[in-house]
Amino acid sequence: MVSSKRVVYWIRRLSELAMYGWLGLLLLLDVAAAWQLGGAQWLVPVCGAAGCAALMLRQKYRTQGFLAVLGLSFVATTAIAATSKHGLPGMTETGALLILMLGVLRHVEPVRNAALLACLNLFVLMTEANGRVEVGLPASFLLFASWSLTAGVGGYLRFQQERRNEAVHSVRRAERLELARELHDLVAHHITGIVVQAQAARTVAETNPQAVLPALDAIATAGTDALTSMRRMVTVLRAEDGADRTPGVTLADLRMMTDRFSAEGPKVAFEIGQGLDDRTLPPEVMTTLHRVLQEALTNVRKHASRTAWVEASLRRVDQVVVLRVRNFGSDADPRVSRLGGGFGLVGMAERVEALGGRLYAGPTPEGAWEVVAEFPLP
Repeated sequence: MVSSKRVVYWIRRLSELAMYGWLGLLLLLDVAAAWQLGGAQWLVPVCGAAGCAALMLRQKYRTQGFLAVLGLSFVATTAIAATSKHGLPGMTETGALLILMLGVLRHVEPVRNAALLACLNLFVLMTEANGRVEVGLPASFLLFASWSLTAGVGGYLRFQQERRNEAVHSVRRAERLELARELHDLVAHHITGIVVQAQAARTVAETNPQAVLPALDAIATAGTDALTSMRRMVTVLRAEDGADRTPGVTLADLRMMTDRFSAEGPKVAFEIGQGLDDRTLPPEVMTTLHRVLQEALTNVRKHASRTAWVEASLRRVDQVVVLRVRNFGSDADPRVSRLGGGFGLVGMAERVEALGGRLYAGPTPEGAWEVVAEFPLP
């Protein structure tokens, strides 16, 4: 089965080949016209070739290439207007400038720089229409209409990208706040144990001083656990709301979740490997495992409702805990073929990376869809 990532890749490559094919055809027409007119008209295909080169290098030199083609186009227009009465409109050059402007409006930061470059492009196009072509007014109208359409498409794509970035930022912020609440719960849990042990040690010290040493060891252990939890989540902020929940979850909660999912939807085979128990996994890792498993099963029900069965496993490989959720029997939904395709996946990645782990979500060579979360153990 061909993965959706491979399909998207080939669609992009074919669209680029089609674009270069059309520009190459237009460049041949520019060369043929320049051959007939001669003189400074040869600057037109030169500008067209420069535009094609700028398109090929646009990923690395987007702004520089765009400015270079604009400058060369203006120089060519000035030279043709000074030496000839009739000139060529520069079809390859114009097409390359419009395509480059589309990328500028979509990617260049800040927005005012992108808008300034677009206005500069309009000035060069209008100069080209009036300085090279005898019928300047119709050519100006045609180029202005093309510029307006390209500017509208570029602005719309940028607006959509900004909305996407804002939504991703909101999801990540919500995940950080959720992690902050869990940090509050975990630290409060450990500090409560420290206080209880200290009060017990004070009471026992009066009657049995030898029993104080084990209590001090317990206090040191609880303090170390609390510091470890804070170090692993120190970058998050505490939300200004209540935090009256039970700190952490257990492996039994993960098992109960898969059982409930099996009762309502596709059957889930959940396996917990050897060497894993509630004492092996830190509380913050356990809660994140619970969230990742919940989100992965939700995505199965949402995007692959026809799946036959789901395979989930939690294993320990050396000092790394690996949670793998894989569904079979239905094609992967292309809308979530990449990590950025769904905000739930963005939130999961934010939680996993906050603990020093990594998350993968995508199709497998066997045609299944899987989510893999890896967590390093302290």
